[in-house]
Amino acid sequence: MKSLKLVFISLLLISTMAVGQNSDNSEKVMENILNRKSVRKYTNKEVKKEHLEQLLRAGMAAPSARNFQPWLFFVIDEREILDNLAKQLPNAKMLMEAKAAIIVCGNMQKAGEGEGREFWVQDCSAATQNILLAAESMGLGAVWTGAYPRKEIVNTIQTELKLPEHIVPLNVIPIGWQTGQEKPKQKFTEENIRWNKWEDK
Repeated sequence: MKSLKLVFISLLLISTMAVGQNSDNSEKVMENILNRKSVRKYTNKEVKKEHLEQLLRAGMAAPSARNFQPWLFFVIDEREILDNLAKQLPNAKMLMEAKAAIIVCGNMQKAGEGEGREFWVQDCSAATQNILLAAESMGLGAVWTGAYPRKEIVNTIQTELKLPEHIVPLNVIPIGWQTGQEKPKQKFTEENIRWNKWEDK
C-alpha cells in the first residue's frame, strides 16, 4: 500500500508541475504577443544565419488553406542589396540600418484556383506574423513593410531581385537587434468587440 501511495503522490506532483509549466508557458506566449512591436531602429550587432533560419522555421509553421503552403521566403543579408532596396522602397528606409531582411512572397504556382487563389495572401500574412513574433521572442527587431497589392512596389522588388512573375512579394521585413527605443502599443479596445449578435452600442 505504501508503494501505491508513493506512486500516486509522485504522479500527482508530476501532473501539478506540468500544469504549472503550462501556465508559465501560456503567460510567456501572451507576454511575447503583447510585447511585439514594429522595430525600425537596430544595433550594429550581426544577425547570424542560424537566427534567420529560426525565423524561417517559425514562418513555415503557419496555418495554410488546404495546406498548399503557397509561400516563398526570400532572405537578404548582403549590404548592397539591402541598401538598394532601402533607396527604392519609400516605407522600408530602415533597411539601411537593418542587418538582414526576409521578403515574404506568394508562389502563385502553388496557390489555389478560382476564388480560393487569393488565400495566398492570408497564408503569407500568417507566416509573416509568426516571423514577427519569433523575432520578438529572440530579442530581434522587425517590422512589416507592405508591398502587395501596390504594383509599383511589387514591380520594384521583382526587378531588383530578378524574381520570376509567379513570385509575388507580399511584404519586406527588415531585421536587426532591438535598441530598446521602440515600445509596444496598447491596442486592446472594447469597441472592436461584439458578442454573439450585432447590437448597436
